[in-house]
Amino acid sequence: MSEKPFIADHPLIQHKVTLLRDKNTGSKEFRELIQEITELLCYEATRDLPTCEVEVETPIAITHSRVIAGRKLAFVPILRAGIGMVDGAIELVPAAKVGHIGLFRDPETLKPVEYYCKMPGDIHERDVIVLDPMLATGGSAIDAINQIREFHPKSIKFMCIIAAPEGLNALQQAHPDVQIYCASLDERLNEHGYIVPGLGDAGDRIFGTK
Repeated sequence: MSEKPFIADHPLIQHKVTLLRDKNTGSKEFRELIQEITELLCYEATRDLPTCEVEVETPIAITHSRVIAGRKLAFVPILRAGIGMVDGAIELVPAAKVGHIGLFRDPETLKPVEYYCKMPGDIHERDVIVLDPMLATGGSAIDAINQIREFHPKSIKFMCIIAAPEGLNALQQAHPDVQIYCASLDERLNEHGYIVPGLGDAGDRIFGTK
């Protein structure tokens, strides 16, 4: 049975996604919004981190409080657009390590083409969160997770900003044990494989290349 995807309904996320969609939003603001939304989504994706009780002395008294219980995380952006999400994730979890997977979508077949893969040496000891702003056909996400599984991480989650129903369904079918976190579930894919209404090409908008 597939994990039920988390689709954010928080007003702050909805507001920031609306600004992302606007074609008049420039690259600087677009990058900042991607980082802010990622941080808010990462808050939800790390909600299940285990904690343990420790003793701490405040200026007033000794008390018992909770800290994260040694869980190690790794963020793996799918190049290139996923790079835009890294700063927001690391801002929330500064001790996490970062791997990279390079994929691009063939414009004719819409299938992912691999060109780079580099993981932390201790990836097998870590819980991985894959980062990609757009989940369109699902091909890149599925292929990236297939590659990551070869390194035997403890668990894998997937985080995106915008998803199409087609991509969400494909990813759930291919990897039913992967929890998906998404800021918005859009209407559909068009004939060119772009999400409708979407926000255009996330990589081009992040890096100002179009």
